[in-house]
Amino acid sequence: MRLRFLAAIFLLVLPALANAHKPSDSYLTLTGTEQQPLQLLWEVSLKDLELLVGVDADRDGKITWGELQARRTAVVDYTLAHLKIHANGKTCPATLNQMLVNRHSDGAYAVLDLTVGCASNVGKLTLDYSLLFDRDATHRGLVVYRNGGSSSTHVIKPGQAPLVIRAGERSAWATLVDFIVEGVWHIWIGFDHILFLLTLLFPAVMVWQSRKWQPVTGFRPAFFGILKIVTAFTLAHSITLWLAVMGYVNLPSRLVESLIALSILVTALNNLRPVLPLSLWVVAFAFGLIHGFGFASVLMDLGLADTSLALSLFGFNAGVELGQLAVVALIFPMAYMLRETAFYRWVVLRGGSLVAAVLAAIWFYERAFNRVVIGF
Repeated sequence: MRLRFLAAIFLLVLPALANAHKPSDSYLTLTGTEQQPLQLLWEVSLKDLELLVGVDADRDGKITWGELQARRTAVVDYTLAHLKIHANGKTCPATLNQMLVNRHSDGAYAVLDLTVGCASNVGKLTLDYSLLFDRDATHRGLVVYRNGGSSSTHVIKPGQAPLVIRAGERSAWATLVDFIVEGVWHIWIGFDHILFLLTLLFPAVMVWQSRKWQPVTGFRPAFFGILKIVTAFTLAHSITLWLAVMGYVNLPSRLVESLIALSILVTALNNLRPVLPLSLWVVAFAFGLIHGFGFASVLMDLGLADTSLALSLFGFNAGVELGQLAVVALIFPMAYMLRETAFYRWVVLRGGSLVAAVLAAIWFYERAFNRVVIGF
């Protein structure tokens, strides 16, 4: 019966959690000067372009420069059909100067170097962006607008009205709110971060005694145990998020993503049979340092302007904490109420940790050795 419970839990959650990766983004940098028309650098992931227009001609899983160039017209036509720019109500046609390639934390991107057919000193710009919105609800258009001494950052998401940019009128509050929302969104769709948090929370209402898990005796030790775990994780990833975004520490994305998977694997296995001579809050702090670098990749890829960096960093980190606290607020009461049941010990704690360990092992193999195991 126990094995059936564990197998059922595994089959239910595997499809939902198997594909843990950085959400799809494209990056739009608009630059205006007094001497030239408005310029746009638009970066779109090669993986997304393969989905949209097909650029991998020989289907070998590797997109070469020659293959990208061969589909240049299709790429430009499709992307520009999903971005309309207006200046003071007038349509601004975009023309391609050149196509380049750049690399972000999640792989290679095509860079469309475009000239936008309107003056740089317009009072109001409107961007009607819809790339991938009909296929991927997690997709975001990340916009940096620079005009003379002013700059601003914006996030375009499905379901919202066209983005309106007024030079010099972007308030600090609007920037802060945007990145708080993005921080919440990132933690909720960051399945690997959520899974790590869950592997820490599962045993937080239990205590390892006499070579088995026993329920804690009261609310107070369980609550303060959770509080120490969340505080340690928050402090740790806030430190490395700041260090990475400010440029003091730079680790390869592949290494960071592999270590995040390894942190889940180690923590989950320790839940099945505790061998680490460390408290859970110490584990949360140690591995939280690695997760901070993972959070940083989102902000680093955006290329934030100096004037909005501090606000964006603070807002994004605050959003991550709010999203994390929402998960804790949902899980902790149920875990506490069920902690004395066989269901919690076998299905939630052991079954959940087993699923986490298997998924983390797959993710680690995929990330460390650049292989695809699960095709969800």
